[in-house]
Amino acid sequence: MKKIRVAVLGATGIVGQRIVARLENHPWFEIGALCASEESAGRRFEEAVEGRWRVPGDVPAGVRDMIVRDCRPDPEARVVFSALDAAMAGPVEEAFARCGALVFSNAKNHRMAESVPLVIPEVNGEHLRLIERQKFAPGGVVTNPNCSTAGLVLALAPLHRRFVAKRVFVTTMQALSGAGYPGVPALDIAGNVLPHIPGEEEKMEAEPRKILGDGMSPADIRISAQCNRVATTEGHLMTVAVEFDKKPSREDAAEAISSFAPLRAWRLPTAPEFPLFLHGNADRPQPMLDAGRGGGMTVTIGRLRADPVFDLRFTLLVNNLVRGAAGAAVLNAELAVAMGYVQ
Repeated sequence: MKKIRVAVLGATGIVGQRIVARLENHPWFEIGALCASEESAGRRFEEAVEGRWRVPGDVPAGVRDMIVRDCRPDPEARVVFSALDAAMAGPVEEAFARCGALVFSNAKNHRMAESVPLVIPEVNGEHLRLIERQKFAPGGVVTNPNCSTAGLVLALAPLHRRFVAKRVFVTTMQALSGAGYPGVPALDIAGNVLPHIPGEEEKMEAEPRKILGDGMSPADIRISAQCNRVATTEGHLMTVAVEFDKKPSREDAAEAISSFAPLRAWRLPTAPEFPLFLHGNADRPQPMLDAGRGGGMTVTIGRLRADPVFDLRFTLLVNNLVRGAAGAAVLNAELAVAMGYVQ
């Protein structure tokens, strides 16, 4: 197939860089435009990220000399990946959509809008049909969830389908990279834990209900989230307890998790065959050891066991920059292409 021209908004930021890196040699997409703030516009991409490149390896050769543009709509870009800060993402993404692009956004601005799909392809890819009801014609906006929500919902999905989750209690230990670059001041986090991340708990309590719902109404699940910033670099660790309508055994829960492979038939370029990995060691998952599993797209689950208050408890790890951000947006775009929403 002829490659689809794409643009990346916020290309010089920590998530934008990850999107750029994931698009290098992508079989379906090719970067036609890199867009960023006025400070970066007009400069070569390699120059614009000099001293701030935060992806392992060098700046991809194919974009080093590309001139960064400001964030004005590009009529030639059929797919747009947005890594813009929420402070400016809303109107910019809408402008690109109205210019005819399908925008895949990491920002929170449109996630909870009724006609905007909030998508994890393995869980609710069918929600992409909401694009047909949007006001952003001739294009549209598709969102991926908050980075912690992405891991939580992927872990819950196979369990919810079989046993119907009713109440969830989750505590997060979120990596510094989730705060962007330069992020949290060293004197605030070194040897410390920050027990409040503004807006994070509210997202985690609302977004899973939309994703696990039917596209029109939220799932009937009560979620209590407590979110903490910790001094790890990459990978959000969570402890989770769940009450179900039908209490599963540990063995039945393990089988549901290990066999979860809903995208296998789609053959999407960046989708892992198994998005969940159940680890048998009592001291796993760990950010340093497990954040890169499946190229960062696989959520690792461990310590799966019965809970004396709820029904089941476990620990999970999600790569916040890949499955929780850049990789999520790219995978959403791949599914949209496969479903015929990008021509």
